[in-house]
Amino acid sequence: MKRKSAAESAFFSPRFLVGLVLCLIGAVLALLGFGMLSGGSASAQGPNQNQASSDVEVGASYRNDVSPPMRDVPPWAAAGLKPQHEANENPKVPYRHTDSADPVIQKTSVSIRNMVAPSVPSPLLNFDGILFPGVGCNCAPPDTNGAVGKTQYVQIVNEGYQVFDKATGNSVLGPNSISSVWTGFGGVCETSGSGDPVMLYDHLADRWVITQFAGASGGPITDECVAVSTTADATGTYNRYGFHLGSNFFDYPKLSVWPDAYYMSMNVFNATGTSYLGPQAFAFNRAKMLAGLPATFISPTGPLGGSVDPFLPADIDGPTLPPTGAPATFVGFPGQASNPNYTTYHFHVDFATPANSTFTTFATPPAAGFTALCPTTRSCVPQAGTSSRDNLDGIGDRLMFRAAYRNFGTYESVVSNYSVSAGGVAGVRWFELRNVTAGPVTVFQESTYQPDTTWRWMGSAAMDGQGNLAIGFSASSSTINPQLRYAARLATDPLNTLGQGEAHLFDGTGSQTGTSNRWGDYSALVIDPVDDATFWYTNEYYSASGSFNWRTRIASFKLASAAPTPTPTPTPVSTPTPTPTPTPAPTPTPTPTPTPAPDFSLSITPSSVTVPRGGGTASYTVTIAPTGGFNSPVTLSVSGLPAGATGSFNPNPATSSSALTITVSSSTARGTYPFTVTGTGGSPPATRTTTATLIKAARK
Repeated sequence: MKRKSAAESAFFSPRFLVGLVLCLIGAVLALLGFGMLSGGSASAQGPNQNQASSDVEVGASYRNDVSPPMRDVPPWAAAGLKPQHEANENPKVPYRHTDSADPVIQKTSVSIRNMVAPSVPSPLLNFDGILFPGVGCNCAPPDTNGAVGKTQYVQIVNEGYQVFDKATGNSVLGPNSISSVWTGFGGVCETSGSGDPVMLYDHLADRWVITQFAGASGGPITDECVAVSTTADATGTYNRYGFHLGSNFFDYPKLSVWPDAYYMSMNVFNATGTSYLGPQAFAFNRAKMLAGLPATFISPTGPLGGSVDPFLPADIDGPTLPPTGAPATFVGFPGQASNPNYTTYHFHVDFATPANSTFTTFATPPAAGFTALCPTTRSCVPQAGTSSRDNLDGIGDRLMFRAAYRNFGTYESVVSNYSVSAGGVAGVRWFELRNVTAGPVTVFQESTYQPDTTWRWMGSAAMDGQGNLAIGFSASSSTINPQLRYAARLATDPLNTLGQGEAHLFDGTGSQTGTSNRWGDYSALVIDPVDDATFWYTNEYYSASGSFNWRTRIASFKLASAAPTPTPTPTPVSTPTPTPTPTPAPTPTPTPTPTPAPDFSLSITPSSVTVPRGGGTASYTVTIAPTGGFNSPVTLSVSGLPAGATGSFNPNPATSSSALTITVSSSTARGTYPFTVTGTGGSPPATRTTTATLIKAARK
């Protein structure tokens, strides 16, 4: 009361009056500076519309060189194995979301029909990727992801990578350690790589991009190590770079390809990891890195603040580039306490004049309400045969990798997903934004996929060249071990539905215990650049219950046939032009799905057979299901059997079914052995796979 009285009596002092006016002017200017009096949405996060960022940060690679060919680098040695441990800390983002009813859960009638008679096709290739310990990390989770090029698929995990022939699934190189990419480079990239890896294929330049973060021993993660291949061969040489980002803890890097730069998002914490400072965007000079020249990065704003939710950079799919000069787009997680929205940011980068670079909030399209998944503990996903203390991490506080961008000519799409709680279990919330670079940005479709009481989470979404969409994810419950599945929709299906139903990519036969509840951290669904139609998905599973014993799986599938499309080679980077005036884009007429070409799929029954410890035979039936008029014989083979076991087919080749007999000797070690049956037939030859399990009993 005394302060109020003093203020009132002083109000009539001329000196005080002048001071008060100056203070009021300063307050108004401050509000304008923070956008509180601008036309932007009150629920926007980060820089406001039309507001240029200040304090542009420019960093240079502290070293760059060219690696030796990866095919000549010595393979990883078991002597480098680290003690078993949880992978690099993944601090929680502050929880502020207000739960509400979910109005976009897929209609029960659609889900039931799809569960009874799904139309989604079976995998084309389906094979094991890198196994625990992930080449030296000896940690969990594996942070599984990968990318597909013209002839190769490259998978990356904590802390290793492996190159596969994408036509056969056979290994071409590795698994090798990620740090081996920096052999002879020196510094933390060579000696202290700590995972959180991302593998990208830059289809605009036919190059591979390998990244992981690093930091001095005992200190925070402060560096990003980026390597760009010099050719289309992932086993060849790489242009290597080390970037020091700052003194904070830079967590959960996610990278993308855009014509003018490689873009990256980071969740930034203080050096001890105890305080969330917000997300931060980075742009690396792609043109310099493709040429092997010293390169810089630009970060226009630094961390955006602890009240701003994480975001992802849009990653280009397909042969059509974004509009000329279009800014890179980042999409934010809708974790706001009120008016949740997919905050859409524009990053205009200018490497020639960094001060011209801007990072602004472009749009705030609203997100449908939802209930957060595991908001306090994060670990709530159950598994068969375990107690609640081994529940898995749902990571429901951010968008899941990737934010996949595609330009259809008359409109642009970005698709992504995150995990929510729906019907008492985890569900996958997926969405499609339209016209993200020119505007107006709209939520074209949005839905939560939760068809039953199984928990589905850890998703990754992508769209093919015809606009068909697929989502790969993990699935688990108290009655099943974690599985890998995918669901899909055709462009002609009703909006907001995964109208083709769901397929099992691979069913794990074990549950995870005792690894601090971490699971996946992320997975990756990508599109084959050759046909722009084949999806490739990778994620983790367990073959037997236990601690620190994960496996990974890689599979491909196709929703519709499509002719190959050429991969563009754009002119080297130029300075972006300002964003054009937004103009509404017409809603396109969906492209009808073409008549499928002759094809076939394989299935095997039963899914598992047990033989006694003394040996014996296991009998299976392999069924060949033709589609599109396929009528050729299929030659069968089996791989992945343990030592001392052999398999034979009768008949082989076969046209409809074949009996597989696996003979197991007494010398075969007891255990559980997933194996793969491969069938090849048709003209041109098509290769399809199916999987089952052989169990050698511990007792007679």
